[in-house]
Amino acid sequence: MATWASPEGGSPSSPRSAADVKVAAVTADDSIPRNLATPERIGFIGLGIMGSRMAANLAAAGFPLTVWNRTTERAERWVERHGGTVATDPAQVASRSDVVITMVVDGAQVESVLLGEGGAAEGAHDGLLCVDMSTIGPTAARRIGERLAKRGVPFLDAPVTGSSPKAEDGTLTIMAGGDERDFVRARPLLEVMGELIVHAGPLGHGQMVKLINNTVAAANAAVLAQALLLGRATGVDLESLVRVMSAGAAGSVMLDLKARAMLEHDFEALFKLEHMLKDLRLCLGEAEAVGVGMPLVEQVAGVLQEAVDQGLGERDFAALLEVLEQRAGTRL
Repeated sequence: MATWASPEGGSPSSPRSAADVKVAAVTADDSIPRNLATPERIGFIGLGIMGSRMAANLAAAGFPLTVWNRTTERAERWVERHGGTVATDPAQVASRSDVVITMVVDGAQVESVLLGEGGAAEGAHDGLLCVDMSTIGPTAARRIGERLAKRGVPFLDAPVTGSSPKAEDGTLTIMAGGDERDFVRARPLLEVMGELIVHAGPLGHGQMVKLINNTVAAANAAVLAQALLLGRATGVDLESLVRVMSAGAAGSVMLDLKARAMLEHDFEALFKLEHMLKDLRLCLGEAEAVGVGMPLVEQVAGVLQEAVDQGLGERDFAALLEVLEQRAGTRL
């Protein structure tokens, strides 16, 4: 069940289908210039590990989708399975959509697909809303939002947390930054993809909350890896160690998600290590800009960078264990 939170408060609500959107739109703001007799037309740009699953949930809920991916074959395969249409470029996505959602790798890609040649801004029309669900950092989000605003296009940053299984079953946590009116309009779509939906504040605040969250997760994973290695080196039964940690103050989502993967060296990518490193670098940049030191995070980023240098960037970020194993001279 999706839960919506905002600074003004709110109550849990059930996941919505496309048929519900016209009701939500009328109660939110009946001045939105679009045809409320039909569901919002959704454009989805970026069909990678996360985006393909998020878009599939929107399609299953009954939203008409137009999709685009840098690799056309991937978009065509997605449409064969889930329906919808494939656009020739992001501009065509925008021209056929009421809301354009982007889920790509970084700020440069978001800027390219929205504002570059053939970008969504070239297909913009009255009533178009752009919602970026990538993790690009608050500085990039504000810059892109300002450029879109000059073209009359509102922009919401709405990054997600949760790996591919949560993207698949629609239980992501989504933290949005932007104007309240844009958030209310996008909320029914976000509720299809997420379980906890939070309006974090003005544009860029969704991104900042996401970066801080991922920074804590990465540091937690690194400490977990070190704990398991210490347990191995001292002869502790690791299964017992994990059971005790899970039951007490050392318990965490990272322990639940990554302990087994580390023990079995199963690093199939649920969230790529190189993407986690990108998020930490963005967080460190924002921290430096406001004069907040994060030495522990710098150490974790160093471990992740070493893992990338060793060719582990495409693996799950739990693969940071391999760097720590090398440093400790032992293996789980």
